[in-house]
Amino acid sequence: MRIAVAGATGNIGALTVAALERAGHRVVRISRSLGVDLVTGAGLDAALAGVEAVVDVTNGPAGDRDEAVAYFGAATGNLLAAGRRAGVRHHVLLSIAGLHRVEGNAHYAGKREQERLVSDGPVPWTIVPATQFHDFAEMVAGWTERDGAATIAPLLVQPIAPEDVAAVLAEIATGEPQGRHRDVAGPETQDLVDMARRTHAARGRVVRLVPTWSSLFDVSMAGEVLLPGSDARLAPTTFDEWLSRQA
Repeated sequence: MRIAVAGATGNIGALTVAALERAGHRVVRISRSLGVDLVTGAGLDAALAGVEAVVDVTNGPAGDRDEAVAYFGAATGNLLAAGRRAGVRHHVLLSIAGLHRVEGNAHYAGKREQERLVSDGPVPWTIVPATQFHDFAEMVAGWTERDGAATIAPLLVQPIAPEDVAAVLAEIATGEPQGRHRDVAGPETQDLVDMARRTHAARGRVVRLVPTWSSLFDVSMAGEVLLPGSDARLAPTTFDEWLSRQA
């Protein structure tokens, strides 16, 4: 198959491209750095010529709610319209498990708009809600790290290895549209603070972590809000297994 990956130069995008190519598919990489701008639509029609399926793993800029909704709305709208013109048969969107249980987060608002456009759009679709990735804790701590200390919320998560996410997306993209796929998650629950501490240790870094609900995430994300549904599809790689490869 000829499959386009939007967001191909990002972490999940690059892994998805690799998974598809290992399976023998021809992959079209879509990224602003490669000359295709989803927000303006520049280069999109040419990129999707002859494409049978699109996998969207794009990420939005950090900002407020209006900015996130505007970005995801423009990018997704252009991608769907170009897909319709190109005769794309399957649009696969990577989303977030628990997305509709969190109201106060700007990024989640943007992703909800993205889901709305895909589910109401002109191209047959599959939405794949995934839990946070194994590298999420380190990334979150990095956002607030100052002078050797970082604030981080004690979120309860069931993280998944980025490689496992990519494998699922590659598999789904080559099949028939499914509508909303069940949640995709890792095999074990984890505490985000502990994940960050252990990741820093594996990398030989010392960062003082300050657990708090008054930083990037508030109590609306506490408890089991971010955990997958009871029928979730569980990927095999544990956090410990992933961590052992980061040292």
